[in-house]
Amino acid sequence: MSDVDLVESYAEEVWNQGKHELIDELFANGHQYHDPLLPDLPSGPEGVHQRVITYMSAFPDAKVTLDDLFASGDKVLLRWTWGGTNTGEVMGISATGKPATTTGMHLCKCSGGKIRETWVQYDALGLLQQIGLATVGPPS
Repeated sequence: MSDVDLVESYAEEVWNQGKHELIDELFANGHQYHDPLLPDLPSGPEGVHQRVITYMSAFPDAKVTLDDLFASGDKVLLRWTWGGTNTGEVMGISATGKPATTTGMHLCKCSGGKIRETWVQYDALGLLQQIGLATVGPPS
């Protein structure tokens, strides 16, 4: 499986089709996931499982759209749009029932047929605003 196929399988099969068992096949032991809202994920496939479970429990109908997919050397960049309805608890906060959509990017370092490290950047503030957990405006 090519590096691009690894990353595409993560998005399409793990997120959109719910094939969470593939995480163990796609991610290396020792994999590091850098997510601004989940900074303390354990390494390896276990951290990826925790991330997927956290977001899918909060947004069980969520789907990801692959907007762009690029590869250079041992890195694959995926630009995506993600959205769902917040019907489950997220980070200790009760569900709001509100829909949300966000855009972002994953930069994945791959080798030996596995994803070894992932950096993710997305509009976390916009996501939290849409479900009513954050507000932005002038101080009162």
